Amino acid sequence: MASEAKDSIGLLNPSTRQTTMDARLRFGILVVVVLASVGLLYWQVPNTALILAFLALTSSAAAMFYFVRPQTSPVDEGLAESADWVVTRLIADQSDMGLAVTDRAGRLVCANELFTKWFNGPAVPPDLPLQSGGNELLATAGRNAWRDGRGYAEGLKRGVAEYAAKVLRTGQGDEYLMWQFKPEIRADILDDTVRMVGGAVGRALSEAGVLATVIGGEGRIRASNPVFALRATGSSDANISGRNFINFLRADDKGTIFFEREGRHGTPVRMFHVPLDREQEKGPALILLIDDDGGMFERGKALEQVESMLSLLPLGLALTDRDGRFLFLNKAFTRTAGIPEGEKPLYPGDLMIRDDKSAVADAVRRYASGPPMSGDLAVRLRSGGDDPVALGMAGVRGLGDAAVLLSIKDNSEETKLKSQVAQATKMQAVGQLAGGVAHDFNNILTAIIGHCDLMLLRHAPGDSDYDDIQQVRNNSNRAAGLTRQLLAFSRQQTLRPQVLQLPDVVADVSNLLKRLLDDNIELEVKHGRNLGLVRADPGQLEQVIINLGVNARDAINARGNGSGKISVTTRMVSPSDVRALKSEILPVGDYTALIVEDTGNGIPPQLIGKIFEPFFTTKDVGKGTGLGLSTVYGIVKQSGGYIFADSEPGKGATFSIYFPVHKMSEEEQAQSSEPLKAAAKKELWGSGHILLVEDEDMVRAVAERALTRQGYTVVTASDGEEGLAHLSAQSDSGEGIFDMIVSDVVMPNMDGPAMAREVRVLHPDMPILFMSGYAEEQLRKSIDLDNVAFLPKPFSVAQIAEAVGEILTEDDKNKPKN
Repeated sequence: MASEAKDSIGLLNPSTRQTTMDARLRFGILVVVVLASVGLLYWQVPNTALILAFLALTSSAAAMFYFVRPQTSPVDEGLAESADWVVTRLIADQSDMGLAVTDRAGRLVCANELFTKWFNGPAVPPDLPLQSGGNELLATAGRNAWRDGRGYAEGLKRGVAEYAAKVLRTGQGDEYLMWQFKPEIRADILDDTVRMVGGAVGRALSEAGVLATVIGGEGRIRASNPVFALRATGSSDANISGRNFINFLRADDKGTIFFEREGRHGTPVRMFHVPLDREQEKGPALILLIDDDGGMFERGKALEQVESMLSLLPLGLALTDRDGRFLFLNKAFTRTAGIPEGEKPLYPGDLMIRDDKSAVADAVRRYASGPPMSGDLAVRLRSGGDDPVALGMAGVRGLGDAAVLLSIKDNSEETKLKSQVAQATKMQAVGQLAGGVAHDFNNILTAIIGHCDLMLLRHAPGDSDYDDIQQVRNNSNRAAGLTRQLLAFSRQQTLRPQVLQLPDVVADVSNLLKRLLDDNIELEVKHGRNLGLVRADPGQLEQVIINLGVNARDAINARGNGSGKISVTTRMVSPSDVRALKSEILPVGDYTALIVEDTGNGIPPQLIGKIFEPFFTTKDVGKGTGLGLSTVYGIVKQSGGYIFADSEPGKGATFSIYFPVHKMSEEEQAQSSEPLKAAAKKELWGSGHILLVEDEDMVRAVAERALTRQGYTVVTASDGEEGLAHLSAQSDSGEGIFDMIVSDVVMPNMDGPAMAREVRVLHPDMPILFMSGYAEEQLRKSIDLDNVAFLPKPFSVAQIAEAVGEILTEDDKNKPKN
């Protein structure tokens, strides 16, 4: 193993081999110099003792030069200083994942044996032999890793195998990518069978006299057990991998199969062909052979030998007769089917629930008669709950009473993974729909709220219309709150994250939460020690706690007695705690946890997977919007956290939220140490010249009237092209340029960011204010422009005036004074 690792590392790191060669060359030159010096001394000083002393001295110097000097080049400091590549490779080979390391130039630095085995040698990610656009997914994950430190790719298919990849940026200088591959929903049954036949199971079959080999779809041998190699070549140690399987066998006129090496007088064999991929007509297969003795032995002896063979396999296998009665069950079959020890069922249908019994019986009778064929059936076991299992069936002939070979596979985990993928896909689609609806609705609410503000400026309190207008405005703000919840679920709301201590937020909101709870519900707040800082929007965190508290209150009231307890706990979660959780979703790291527990009715198992969906509620009609928990989910995910729900019916529910601990930068530490300044009163009046670009007529009209009333001169445009035309005309007329641009983001023809880039070429210092119903964080990633401000929709007349005033005031301060 060490030599193999050393050779592999040498191939991937030729500098190591080159350095060794340079050291040997220097040593050879030194030896020549020593010999020449000895000859010269002998010629000049014919003194043997002096020559020997000089020779010993120079030999010692040469030895020190050769052995003290390092023989291998240092490994790149980005991986590890003075790392031993052989030891690194040996450690990597112990992993159950395929590992590879590439540098910034995309070159392969190192890969373990599992990676080279899965992808046919030291291939370089993302150029792997994958199907269905897998390399495009890997390339995207690699770019995300260079940018964000990590990336993910799922559904990478290669043949019957399917992998998930995780890419990490690593090294002291973040100069390398670590690619981690592990099998996903479907395991590579071909690789598993190759390891089985070439390992202990193959040797056990050899001891039972069963010849076993695995062939690929092209008919070449992938692995074989020792007794097959002995019969095929005469040596049990012969390596026959890669050779054509059919070349070792021949058949006579009667169809009797012999080994080619043994000639016509050899012992005939009976062959069993087990396909490993039923979707391929000529796919990989497991071939089992037993001695046939020319067909002269009794059928009972053949069946006995087959049963002996099946009992050694770790697969769940059984044999039935033509009537469907069990003849044989191996231990793996009884274990997977949940059959109690010592009990032997009569029919396969006895293991199934009532609805599946007739289907299994009909299938067994169908495979027992007619030509040999194979297939599978999804059934539910009596002892396995609602999760289906795959019951494979194959017709067998020539084994006496045995007519059908049954195999059973517990695919509950596969079904669970598929349902999780379907749920995640559905949640993503619903989130996109909710975000789009909320964005369009925000434009309508902006117009409604803006016109209400303009009308209120013309009416004083006490007027007959004042209260009606105020009522319309209040209801519009309630509708805006609903759109914010939809945006929170779809993770498209604008957050104002701050670095804060979670207990401070809990303390601020606990008094409000107490007023929302009934008198007979106890609220308990507990805080752990050494809690790390988190980076989140405090207002949104308060919304999370309130929503979870109200949800817990309703769950307690649903019990009937109305009394109960709600616990809000914060605690530190270390990497070792994360490992103990054994969660496949939560990455290992430092977290600050917020845990909300209640003593309510709990959540039924069939509903717990739906609680975070929008508009899903178990409350009576008119008593809930179904957006409470979906809002919590969206806020937590957009803040970079993780949320889990655990419940046992009748024993309450627990919601655990994990926020990554935030490491403060020097700039953040300096800002936190500065004293807080009193907020200055915002001035709404101004005299600037503004270009307003908005494609929605109603929003454009409200914004224009709002700014005009505050003293600004406003020129409007319906898209980016018209806005650039106004800007060009203003410059050509000699009237000067606009003081700032207020623009929507998403517009037809030319959107806001494209227009802003054109403006920055001609006027690099012009202030720009973007209006949008989408999240500011999302827009900043797509806009990629500096010195731009954002105003979320819906906004009021005062809010747009304040935003414009602040930007123009700040711009005046930054302009150089004459």
